[in-house]
Amino acid sequence: MVLQTAGRVRALLAAALVAAMLLVAAPAQAAVRTVEIGPDPTQQSIEAARGPFSVSEDRVSNYSVRGFGGGTIYYPSGQQGTEFGAVAVAPGYTASQSSMAWLGPRIASQGFVVFTIDTNSRYDQPSSRGDQLLAALDYLTDRSDVAGIVDPDRLSVMGHSMGGGGTFAAAKDDTSLKAAVALTPWNTDKRFPEVSTPTLVIGAESDTVASPTRHAVPLYEGLPDATPKAYLELRGASHFAPNRSNTTIAAQSIAWLKRYVDDDVRYDRFICPGPSTGIALSDARTNCAA
Repeated sequence: MVLQTAGRVRALLAAALVAAMLLVAAPAQAAVRTVEIGPDPTQQSIEAARGPFSVSEDRVSNYSVRGFGGGTIYYPSGQQGTEFGAVAVAPGYTASQSSMAWLGPRIASQGFVVFTIDTNSRYDQPSSRGDQLLAALDYLTDRSDVAGIVDPDRLSVMGHSMGGGGTFAAAKDDTSLKAAVALTPWNTDKRFPEVSTPTLVIGAESDTVASPTRHAVPLYEGLPDATPKAYLELRGASHFAPNRSNTTIAAQSIAWLKRYVDDDVRYDRFICPGPSTGIALSDARTNCAA
């Protein structure tokens, strides 16, 4: 009888110890990893032509990679020991990485590694461009010369036109992506119920190539209500607005990437409720209140 009682006591003590360990471990597993890189943001800082970091470039030949057509890596220089989030950027139909080059140093100077890529063919469709964005991120984290400063757990995608359509395909295929930014996107598939990646869609009011009523807005509306999402429409702008320096595109993309790639809540105020319509925007929508 004494032995049985002692056994029960030991069993109860063991159970209590396991329960205590679970209680201690649970908050640690549930904790959100926040990375604050750079000074406290202001409207002026996210709109600036250059952020607080100096930027270096690394050209990547198409002969040295598989799955995409090479490109240019822009990264914060002189920051050994710091890991940055990364974003791969795809151009539109018939375009090359040069059409998106202005975004490289602008976003990188805010504390990101940016990879503007060429596609295997200038005529690749959105689904292929999505695959190539993911291949570029694999190269960036595994084989690139800057792999040591890229955090493989903080990756995102961005693209213009069919490249913008490709961001939806990439987010569908890789649920670990932290953010997606689609610029005047074009895609025949308008519904992506599988996408949980926070997605910013930027359309253009006067776009005659990918009309926002036929592409950008349906793509935004086709995302699940539970997925953080926002839609901004550039007033009077054409389909090719993302191919040249644009303060609204840059500022909102930077805020979106900071908030969701780095989980930096200092950028909440630029995301929710987000900008309203006015001189720069003809439409603005978000589900951030949900």
